[in-house]
Amino acid sequence: MTELAPTYRSHAQTRLIWALCIASVVIYINLYTVQGMLPSIAEHFDVSGAKATLVLSVTSFTLAFSLLFYAVLSDRIGRLAPIVVSLWLLAASNILLIFAETFDELVWVRLLQGGLLAAVPAISMAYFKEQLAPNFMLKAAAVYIMANSMGGIVGRIFGGLMAQNLSWQSSMGLVFLATLIGVTLVTYLLPRKEIKPVEIKEKVSLLRKIKQDFDGFVFHLSDQQMRLAYVIGGLAFMMMVNQFSFIQLHIMAEPYGLSRFNATLIFLCYSSGTFASYLSAKWILRYGSLPLFRVALCLMLCGTLLTLVDTLVAIVMGFLITACGFFLTHSCCNSFVAMRATSHRAKATSLYLCCYYLGASLGGPYLMLFWHKAEWNGVVVGSMSLLVLLLVAIWRLGIHQQSTDVLISKD
Repeated sequence: MTELAPTYRSHAQTRLIWALCIASVVIYINLYTVQGMLPSIAEHFDVSGAKATLVLSVTSFTLAFSLLFYAVLSDRIGRLAPIVVSLWLLAASNILLIFAETFDELVWVRLLQGGLLAAVPAISMAYFKEQLAPNFMLKAAAVYIMANSMGGIVGRIFGGLMAQNLSWQSSMGLVFLATLIGVTLVTYLLPRKEIKPVEIKEKVSLLRKIKQDFDGFVFHLSDQQMRLAYVIGGLAFMMMVNQFSFIQLHIMAEPYGLSRFNATLIFLCYSSGTFASYLSAKWILRYGSLPLFRVALCLMLCGTLLTLVDTLVAIVMGFLITACGFFLTHSCCNSFVAMRATSHRAKATSLYLCCYYLGASLGGPYLMLFWHKAEWNGVVVGSMSLLVLLLVAIWRLGIHQQSTDVLISKD
């Protein structure tokens, strides 16, 4: 029996990694499918294209702040239940999308979905840290970020294909079916046993629990290295995800003149980020996170500047390079936050992701100002200013790491 125990533990760890990666794909398909369907949504619900973008922005906004709620909840009742319940409710909410008759109804359902989508990203890294052996942790984080990237690619391309070939009701029915299959797999794969957080064993008053939760957030926000990791992730996503939105407008216009669906194929450039995420664990262990932050910044800078070359090939190459740099940054931030947090782990991760998605929300209006002034050239100028801020944040992080040249323990 003693010989079987390590094998059983390894099997349970593998199941957990598979389960949360599949859950991540489900989450990002549900989040980003509508981005590839915005023209179809505008036509079906008889609203302007600008107004149609609300279906994505309201979801991202509620997702960002719901992350904090799930961090508190999972520290109290455990990681398993919030993930499973939120995923099944997410699947059910897609039925409401099928029968949405007005744009207002659609927005309200998407607002609800933002709250349900937050559970998996808020809890996953803390779940990995508590359930996995140290040698599994970085590998799991890298594969998980890779799954995020794949979900983002599949969701957007999936949405573009459905918008071109199916009605709104049929499209949402297909999303419901895909979500249902994914949620069933996740429920089956998730191990039923988990290490319960210490906090839920304490018998204290409600006010005391609230104070403990508040103190948990303050604890991580008072850590300057944590704050810098939050800023780095938020600034990187603020630039990258919104660049992908505006480049579609650029390549649909002359001289490129791509169709709506062909323009969404630019999201295949996320594949370089998928590759970088997969290799990030090995690179972090070998080189440390701080050097990788610097490499990632150079990649995002070079990739962004390359898009100024007036050819479609240069634009595609630029976005492949930028996506690689961004996902390397995101992987380093995720791993650093998860490994650095010794308590209130879900709160640490949720604070990072809250900044991450708030960055995405703020980046749209910010780069829109530059787009109105000079279209894509203006977006590049706006991106350069964000990269300067990112350089300052990485430099400050280096100052606080003078005693060691790595951010993550190499246990």
